[in-house]
Amino acid sequence: MSKRRLACDDDETAFRQSKKSKNNDRKNPILKEPGRKLRHEDYTVGWICALPSEYVAAQAFLDKEHESPEYVAQNDNNDYTLGRVGKHNVVIAVLPDGEYGTSSAASVARDMLHSFLNIRIGLMVGIGGGAPSRKHDIRLGDIVVSAPRDRNGGVFQYDFGKTIQDQNFLVTGFLNQPPMVLRTAVNGLKAQYERKGHQLEEAINSILEENPRLKKKYMRPDPSSDRLYQTGIMHPDDETSCAVVCGDESSNLISRLDRTQGEDNPAIHYGLIASANQLMKDASIRDRLAAEKDVLCFEMEAAGVMNHFPCLVIRGICDYSDTHKNKEWQGYAAMAAVAYANDLLRRIPPNKVEAEKRIVDIFSCG
Repeated sequence: MSKRRLACDDDETAFRQSKKSKNNDRKNPILKEPGRKLRHEDYTVGWICALPSEYVAAQAFLDKEHESPEYVAQNDNNDYTLGRVGKHNVVIAVLPDGEYGTSSAASVARDMLHSFLNIRIGLMVGIGGGAPSRKHDIRLGDIVVSAPRDRNGGVFQYDFGKTIQDQNFLVTGFLNQPPMVLRTAVNGLKAQYERKGHQLEEAINSILEENPRLKKKYMRPDPSSDRLYQTGIMHPDDETSCAVVCGDESSNLISRLDRTQGEDNPAIHYGLIASANQLMKDASIRDRLAAEKDVLCFEMEAAGVMNHFPCLVIRGICDYSDTHKNKEWQGYAAMAAVAYANDLLRRIPPNKVEAEKRIVDIFSCG
């Protein structure tokens, strides 16, 4: 018997041992009395964050935070927050401090599935760099949701040598699309927003009122700090702010009209997300991929999990994937992505999630 098969058997045994009542006595935990300690098999939604700010935002939006798990699989190194969003029990994990990229994300997803074997759907929620174009008016604080395009999954994987202007890149493939239950919910929420508008900004403000210590880092920055520079304008390789070293002369900036009262702000964009193991800081490649592949957003983790952890990728836009990166919008962008993810989960009936196959039954757990 292979070591992989033995590892899967060990995880399945731990999963079974966590049950404290017979199967025919199980009920929906949401309907049971408050305070009942949940079992590992009660959690069906896996949620992965890359950065602490994304983790904080996810925790802040939980309807109820549950106790930390008393045990995990032997080789599981993840840190977990457990809780409820709507009628769904959710497992949230974050990448280790100082680690980024596709391989770290894959490791977190794998460990999560070893400890929480009943997970049926996944979410990857956090920040990303936008790819604005004439076709897509993407601005800081907006949200990009991975969506299949031209028979391809919603995440596009690429690689390139160095993150400097004019460096060539290599297309390495399109990844699996999210589960149908998530894609259907995306369309349902899209229709709801088009008909009624969204209340994402109000939801964020409500969370910040409940958690005033988060306001400084996570509230929406002044709109004047949302500057989209011309492709040829590069930020010097230092920590000086763009406002000082790059300036705000109209000749350096791409002019954009203010959004009207009838327009969504933040706006939600649906389409292709580009993922690589390095940070995108190149406006020329950004524009090229936006034009040739209709890419809306760049990030560093999704390519590591999409083929082994079926998930929807949701990114709040914190910069424009160029040399003018800063952290001013990261907190708000994380909040915006989480606010959307919460609205999305509330559209999905729990029985539709339960009807999905367990991810460990779809893919190898080794």
